[in-house]
Formats: sequence, C-alpha cells, structure tokens
Amino acid sequence: MSIFDSWLDLRNRLLASSGFQRWASAFPLTRPIARRRARELFDIVAGFVYSQVLFACVRLKLFPTLAQGPLTTEQLAERMGLPLDGATRLLRAAASLRLLQPCGAERYALGELGAAMIGNPGIAAMVEHHSMVYADLADPVALLRGESKPTALSAYWAYAANTHAAEADDRSIDAYTALMSDSQSLIAGDVLDAYSLKDHRCLLDVGGGDGTFLVAAAKRWPHLRVVLFDLPAVAERARARFEREGLGGRATAVGGDVLRDPLPEGADIVSLVRVLHDHDDAEALEIIKAARRALPTGGTLLVAEPMSGTPGAEPIGDAYFGLYLLAMGSGRPRTPLEIEHMLRVNVFDPVRLVPTARPILTRLLVASRMV
Repeated sequence: MSIFDSWLDLRNRLLASSGFQRWASAFPLTRPIARRRARELFDIVAGFVYSQVLFACVRLKLFPTLAQGPLTTEQLAERMGLPLDGATRLLRAAASLRLLQPCGAERYALGELGAAMIGNPGIAAMVEHHSMVYADLADPVALLRGESKPTALSAYWAYAANTHAAEADDRSIDAYTALMSDSQSLIAGDVLDAYSLKDHRCLLDVGGGDGTFLVAAAKRWPHLRVVLFDLPAVAERARARFEREGLGGRATAVGGDVLRDPLPEGADIVSLVRVLHDHDDAEALEIIKAARRALPTGGTLLVAEPMSGTPGAEPIGDAYFGLYLLAMGSGRPRTPLEIEHMLRVNVFDPVRLVPTARPILTRLLVASRMV
C-alpha cells in the first residue's frame, strides 16, 4: 500500500467514526470545517428538494413578478394563485436559497440568485426542461445498468442515438431547438469574447441549431460570412431566422447529417459549440474528421462546451452532464486533455485552451489543421 493509500485509509476511518465526528464538531479549530462538511453532505441529500423549490418559482413566474419591486406575502399569494399558507412556505424556502430577499414584515424582493435568473432566460427554460430529466433519473441504478425503459430525453433530442436523425420533422425538433436557442445566447457571448473572428472570413457552425451563435458572430463582425450546418428541419428554421435578422446576404443554412453527409466547404474556421459532448467517442471522432475535411490547411477549429474536471465546477461536468447524457442515450463529458487528444489524432496541432469568462458554462479549445 502506498503512502497516499495509507493516508486515505486513515482519513476515511476517522471521518467514518461517530466519535471523531462528535469531537470535530465540538473542537473550536475543527468545528467550522465539520459544520461545512455536514452542510455539503446534506445539500447533496436535499438537492432534489432545492431544485423543486426553484422549479415552483419558475413555473409560478415568481421572479418576473418581483422584478418591479418588493411585494407582500398576500400580494404574491394572489398573483401566484396559491393559498396563503402555501405561498408563505414557498417564499421562505426560496429566501433560504437566496432566490428571494426578505425585506421587512412579510415582504419579499428578488434575492441575488433570483435577480440573476431575470437576466438569463435560458436558465428558466432549463429548469422547466428538468421535469423530464428527473423522471428519467427516477431509477439511476437501472439507467447505469442499461436496464431502464426508453427515456424521455432520448425521444426529446431528435439526433441522439438516432440513425435516421436527418429525417426528423419540424414537430420533433421544435422543443429542443427552442431550448438550445434560449441557452445558446449565454454561450455565444463568452465564446466570442474569448476568441476574435476579426481575421477570419467565413465561419461554419456545425450543429448550430436555429443560428443563435452565428447571428451573434455575424453582428459582431460585419465582414464575416457565416454558414450553418444542421439537420434539414433545423437548418430551415435557421434560414428563416437569418432572413429576419437581415443577414440573408452573408448567412447560409445547409441541411444534412454530419455523420453521413459532407460539410460545406469554403470556411476558414469551423465551430463545434456544445456538439462533441452529445456524442459517443466514435461519433465525436467522425465529427472532428468531417471538420478537418472541410477546412483548408491552417484552418481553425473551435470546440466550445462544458468540460469534465473544470476547477470549481467539477460536479457540473461529471455528475450533471454525466448522468444527463446517459439518460439522453448519447455522449459523455470529456476533459480538455481528452478532447485535445481526439483533435491531435485528427491532425490538429497546435491545440490550446483559451480562457473564457464563465468556464462553468463553457470552455474553449482552439486548434489548427495541419497538412
């Protein structure tokens, strides 16, 4: 047994000891640590309940209601359509989570986290979406064993583990396209702040949904031509959006299946924004190969997505996305080094990790195609 293993064994035996736990909770120097660890463990146990408090606030439109200023419990109960007792219980729960801020006798305003929800409508869309996630994760052991019935998420994401994805019709892509669009605006700003497109002439965005990322890029750099590639039904929506945004002259949308159809040529930079982690390794490698074939020598590839092992956000990569993608039926979270390896074996070099403002939402790898 190594020294590290011996230390782990000693630590874990101490932490598992009820006597040590009582001592650590009483001793002045260890008391703050013991209480913090107890709180962290309870937060894991109670996480679903906390999420349901947030879900209730979103479903009852509590944050927009308070956006104009504080209201009394009675006023909020009436606007939410809840009995006074139910409203009081929800408001106190939301305040304990810093979603609301008590201000005086039986009055509430937006808390720090509730105010942040107002500025990020994509988060509210994800909260609504999570009712489906929780249903799919009702029996996580069966899911991990591959014994669960077909999940709602696998049906929701039309391209997930679907060999006929290109045949998806407008109705089947409606909900997920809207969800992606709501959340993509957050990602787009961070990616475009981290990497300038001023020296590029044409950007091809693979799996770009209804064009949220490309619209932001085109508006920031008026010289840039943009091309979107996604499933035919999705590309049709992007095409209509480009026209509405006045970008029809320099924005193109092409329909197809990236795993089966060649990508449009002519771009000097290709972006994969939240694409690779939705696919298993073999498919992710095929997508990278497709991007390589579409790029000229020296062309640039951007890979932007939440990544495993992100400092300060480890649970988001491996716990949240690890189980979410399992329920979806396709993909897994990867570390920057894992993605870098996939890029290098496909003749992309150098590969560099570019800092983003909110790595908790997305990290960015920039790679150049060699010969």
